[in-house]
Amino acid sequence: MSSSKNGVHVLIFPFPAQGHILPLLDFTHQLLLHGFKITILVTPKNLPILDPLLSAHPSVQTLVFPFPGHPSLPAGVENVKDVGNSGNAPIIAGLSKLRGPILEWFKAQPNPPVAIVYDFFLGWTQDLAQELGIPGIVFYTSGGLLVSILGEIWKNFGSYRDLGLIEFNGLPKSPRFVREHMPSVFQKYREGDPTWEIVRNGFIANGKSFGSIFNTFEALESEYLSFLKKEMGHDRVYSIGPINLVGGPGRNGKSNVDVGVNERIFTWLDECDDGSVLYVAFGSQKLLTKAQMESLTIGLEKSGVRFILVAKQLTAQQLEEGYGSVPEGFEESVLGRGLVIKSWAPQVEILGHRAIGGFLSHCGWNSVLEAIVAGVQILGWPMEADQFINAWLLVENMKTSVRVCEGADSVPDPIELGRRISDAMGNDLFKERAKKLRDEALEAVKIGGSSRRALDGIVRELSQLQS
Repeated sequence: MSSSKNGVHVLIFPFPAQGHILPLLDFTHQLLLHGFKITILVTPKNLPILDPLLSAHPSVQTLVFPFPGHPSLPAGVENVKDVGNSGNAPIIAGLSKLRGPILEWFKAQPNPPVAIVYDFFLGWTQDLAQELGIPGIVFYTSGGLLVSILGEIWKNFGSYRDLGLIEFNGLPKSPRFVREHMPSVFQKYREGDPTWEIVRNGFIANGKSFGSIFNTFEALESEYLSFLKKEMGHDRVYSIGPINLVGGPGRNGKSNVDVGVNERIFTWLDECDDGSVLYVAFGSQKLLTKAQMESLTIGLEKSGVRFILVAKQLTAQQLEEGYGSVPEGFEESVLGRGLVIKSWAPQVEILGHRAIGGFLSHCGWNSVLEAIVAGVQILGWPMEADQFINAWLLVENMKTSVRVCEGADSVPDPIELGRRISDAMGNDLFKERAKKLRDEALEAVKIGGSSRRALDGIVRELSQLQS
């Protein structure tokens, strides 16, 4: 295993959204284990997310710049979790104003970083790296299919702009999507708007990076990784995932976990048969409307399946805005068969329990990987962002999952939803395929596996850089 004996200095620049920061910190942990000198660039309010990593590696330097802000963001907002998906573009544009301060900082360092590893939302960093004369390496917290599609869109935006059905015939398996299921960045992009031009130019700049790192693995996306190598014109396309399998203290546990709730969950699961329980959760940002929540709960009741439903406690304002909490009387009517969790849930541990046989999910990439690692089939309800593309990969391409609903505003027919849940949970073929995919993911991160070899390749590449 290669390592950096001379403490090669690398700057890490994460994008401030939970699903982006954590995988990049897991990768940073790996670099630290190989003897690299690391500086991480964050704004003040995102500093606490680094705590677990800093505790494990006191040598890590932090470079903290005040967040420059953006006219469309409320004062004090520095992380997507505080504004939701709509905050991505203004936060990207706000952070781009740090280019000058970062250049100044580099010039003042006796031993400046010899490479920048940056999140793919921060593609403007590529031009900064070129100006500094050092390699810019882009870290994709997503899969290769999404990145292949984004590359096609931005390069040929004019030809896709007005289509209702978009077919990517130049890509393996020719994926096709209706316009509403395309990534949010494509749907929201406004030509000529300065904020959106920063976003678009950033995505295009990513294609000129020295190398790309993906949180995916060969057995899941080999054809799209090969496609990207051709597109980039070199082999420095590294798939090192699922990074949460090789991760480390970059993962921030919740300090406010209720031990009693945890105990209740696992005591209940221990009494259930293997593969008999459906886990239902929609990620850290998504809330269901009142109508969706009613339909979901009736569907779960009608399915006859055992389940755990994670339903956040709503604020008075959220209720007023039309979001739904679990209907009154629901918990009593499913007593013994269903468990409702109204606080943060230890998702990875729940998915890893032998009793879990399915995961009704919005198909966010981190949730997809967590399900794969647990060997659990996904019942997809994609809603926005990259979720329809991830669902296509699992349902149409890998045939390891089923779609039970789609759309952020869709209200499924509860009887039909119940039937789909029941059918999926009784489908042994999908359960077997999910377990096979899990075995391939575990194989990839073992010594000699494809993801481990890719990680060694990055370490070798970076170790050769000289200040």
